[in-house]
Amino acid sequence: MHRQTESVGGVYGNDATAEQVQTAFENGTLPVAVYGLGKMGLPLAAVFADVCGAVIGVDIDPAVVESVNAGNCHVQREPGLPDLVADCVAAGELRATSDPAAAAAAATVHVVIVPTPLTDTSEPDLSMLDAAIDGIAEGVAPGDLVLVECTVPPRTTADHVRPGIAAAAGLETDAFGVAFCPERTASGRAIQDIRGAYPKVVGGVDDESTRLAECIYASINDSGVIAVADATTAECVKLFEGLYRDVNIALANELATFTDELDVDVRAAIEAANTQPFCDIHDPGPGVGGHCIPVYPHFLIEPFDTEAPLLETAREVNDSMPVFTVETLREELAADGVELAAASVLVLGLTYRPGVEETQTSPARPIAERLSAAGADVDGIDPLLDDTAEFDLEQLPLSRASERDYDAIVMVTPHDEFGALDWDSIGRPAGSVVIDGRDTLTLSDTSHRVYTVGRGPVE
Repeated sequence: MHRQTESVGGVYGNDATAEQVQTAFENGTLPVAVYGLGKMGLPLAAVFADVCGAVIGVDIDPAVVESVNAGNCHVQREPGLPDLVADCVAAGELRATSDPAAAAAAATVHVVIVPTPLTDTSEPDLSMLDAAIDGIAEGVAPGDLVLVECTVPPRTTADHVRPGIAAAAGLETDAFGVAFCPERTASGRAIQDIRGAYPKVVGGVDDESTRLAECIYASINDSGVIAVADATTAECVKLFEGLYRDVNIALANELATFTDELDVDVRAAIEAANTQPFCDIHDPGPGVGGHCIPVYPHFLIEPFDTEAPLLETAREVNDSMPVFTVETLREELAADGVELAAASVLVLGLTYRPGVEETQTSPARPIAERLSAAGADVDGIDPLLDDTAEFDLEQLPLSRASERDYDAIVMVTPHDEFGALDWDSIGRPAGSVVIDGRDTLTLSDTSHRVYTVGRGPVE
């Protein structure tokens, strides 16, 4: 398809029909700037480029910019992304820069997908969003459209992004459109999700912003677009998705702590309960990690006056699971006549999720710290990580898993690579204590004593 690359001017407030907006977007006459080329930003920029043929990616890391402009993909383990980036760059549909002002001046549609983590005091850190706002303001023009994809506290788009850009750019707030269009993407399936594994949600600061956002994403997402009442509603949709999971997992985790006292396989009970259509209890585990689920509750808890005891309790329960895991290990070792303070322990899986090179809030960190604080000698293996300096343990390659007679082994994150482990050769000859945090091990034919979180001792 032949694409134009010169902007035809603003899209907001020009009375173009939905069909005209989509045609202009798909023809490349509404150039796009994507601010943030991380593990979600780069897939989004590549899909936009594949559809519209006119995308500038912005990132503060010169190495990322250089990599993208060379047609390379710095985001690992994302199926289809390396080829898509290479093809789009080769076709002149995607390029990268570290100059947000230049990108903003060249673009009509601005898409912000930068990290929004927490501060050390668990408050939302919007500094990277503010930096993107400042960059956009240097080049934004009347008629442009700003789309915010990064998760933020409710009312951020209306009360912070829109007036922030307007003030810095010297424009009236109604000179450009702004909508919140939450990223609903999981690592390892980003392209599939962006293209339409489920609908896109959009909500603007006004009706025209909502309409334009719906037009843009209708060209991207094959499952359609859900337009909600406003930007704040769209922000809530994204948060509610994560909060549901955090509270649900907390329920599963709390139930798992009753396993021994009830002498019940809680996981089996959950599985049976979930056959009832109104029940959908998640799986218990050694903790909840990542940049989403443990973070998003604080986007409601911290900035607002309304009390949130359920959200706070869910966070406390999920944050307590590393403690439960270590104390369970202590008890199982004691039953074997071994004190935790004198034990050697191997921790398997340090990232927060299988197959993902992300360690943010991984439960492996507090587990390792608590083991070390108790006096245990702790080693760790994660085939996805080259550097584990942030963890309180000695890093080993997978090939050395059987070199030491470990008293205990804790499976925290079950990467596929662990399927190659020879459990008969790992640990003590008479068998080690194994804590299976995720219910992924079948060791009945070995000499190991296995305790599975949510099942209890496994014969």
